Amino acid sequence: MRIPESELIINDDGSVFHIHMKPEELADNVILVGDPGRVDMVAEYLTDIEFRHASREFVSVTGKHNGKRVTVLSHGIGPDNIDIVMTELDALANVDFATREVKPEHRTLNILRIGTSGALHPDIPLGSYILSHISVGFDGVLNWYGRRSEVALEQVEEDFKKHMDWNPKIASPYFVKASDVIISKLADCTIKGVTISAPGFYGPQGRIVRLPLAMPDMLDRIESFRFGDYRITNFEMEGAPLAGLAALLGHNACTVCCAIANRYLKSSNPDYKPQVRGLVELAVDRMTR
Repeated sequence: MRIPESELIINDDGSVFHIHMKPEELADNVILVGDPGRVDMVAEYLTDIEFRHASREFVSVTGKHNGKRVTVLSHGIGPDNIDIVMTELDALANVDFATREVKPEHRTLNILRIGTSGALHPDIPLGSYILSHISVGFDGVLNWYGRRSEVALEQVEEDFKKHMDWNPKIASPYFVKASDVIISKLADCTIKGVTISAPGFYGPQGRIVRLPLAMPDMLDRIESFRFGDYRITNFEMEGAPLAGLAALLGHNACTVCCAIANRYLKSSNPDYKPQVRGLVELAVDRMTR
């Protein structure tokens, strides 16, 4: 079936609409970062740089590490941008831009998002690397897709909503497991995480500045939720739609975050860049082994 021009916009130069990459520029190994300025930090660990594109918050580079091609792409802040990035990365991999038809052979991408987050328990030190084995979406993005039940942990979702006394006016949360392929690359050097992706930095993460919260005891309830040997470990803003959309589209994806704040202890580390650089170096090496 031909994909109409209105549904997948291709620029005049043959690049996909938002991220401005062409199909031949995409590597099988992809590292995502939120901050466009962090792309160049990651690129310091690459050789044979092929290009550098910049369009809005989407900056991209493809090069090599350990002899393997790697694409680095920034996605900006928020789950809505992940909807754009994942759809367009998949189109680059699996849509023929000349015919606008899905290619007969599926190409699988290995995607790791490197981010920062706030930890939710006192035993998670600042600077820790938390690998999101499971992501929890407070954003609602995955709920817009018809096959979400194929990848969601629906019984855990129901248990969580009961535990939280979930406000029905807020998007229904979803739980998605990350790819075992990516988890296996970093599990030995990270904390096992269950990570919430929030659609905002303040109220959706339980922060109060001048406005009251719709669920005032949200943080206490989150900290006390357990399922199996899992507990919710940290907040960030993009990992759940990444894990969910990647799973639906047939890609391997996971998020790893450096803890730069501890919400339980009400502490933070504003000088977190050395720890993030260490995580970048580790992630690039592990993704290309």
